[in-house]
Amino acid sequence: MSAEPSSFRYAFAQSACGGLALELAGAEALLRPSGALWLAAERLLVVADLHLEKGSAYAARGQMLPPYDTRETLSRLAVEAAQMHPATILLLGDSFHDGTAEERLSADDVHTLTTIAAAADLVWIVGNHDTDGPRALPGETTASWSVADLSLVHEPAPTPRFGEVAGHLHPCARVKGRVASVRRRCFVTDGERLVMPAFGAFAGGLNVRDAAFRGLFRRPPLAVALGDRRAHAVAWGQLGPD
Repeated sequence: MSAEPSSFRYAFAQSACGGLALELAGAEALLRPSGALWLAAERLLVVADLHLEKGSAYAARGQMLPPYDTRETLSRLAVEAAQMHPATILLLGDSFHDGTAEERLSADDVHTLTTIAAAADLVWIVGNHDTDGPRALPGETTASWSVADLSLVHEPAPTPRFGEVAGHLHPCARVKGRVASVRRRCFVTDGERLVMPAFGAFAGGLNVRDAAFRGLFRRPPLAVALGDRRAHAVAWGQLGPD
């Protein structure tokens, strides 16, 4: 990333919902505290990297985790859908942790997804963990989705790409304080492109100072860290490594 021009300032506003409103490649975008992206003009709700059934995948390998990650993730998605009333919900890849995760969904979780799909069109972007998308669940499966001047994909291109919205990297921010630091999932954007946080309960995260983020942005980006009820804008200089 090149040095940030001294005259450049990120323009954003705190929303009443606790999210952060900003312009993304010319589109009005709202970065929600949940980790969802809301595009009001399109009534489009976007979430990335649900990794459904990650807990059961680990259990099959002998690493026992609480088996409630899918339930928690879908409950949060249902809340977002109920609050925002989207016309379309876009799942930005790696919605399932592996190729057989759909088969391991409980009947209750299938019912939750079906109920969500009854109120909004579901679009499943394929990812590296779920290359074929769902087989029996409602919705459309595709490799990418375009709206306005935005291109929504799972994996970000390795060089700056105007209008791209991607997931895959699970960005997290370590925010430096005077005495200690705090680590939070985050959006990361330079106003031209956006990398989404993972929405899944067990998805984990990669520090935005990691080499995987180098070269993605034309200027030092803004991290939008997720608090319990509010998204917080954090300048690049306030971020530290793990």
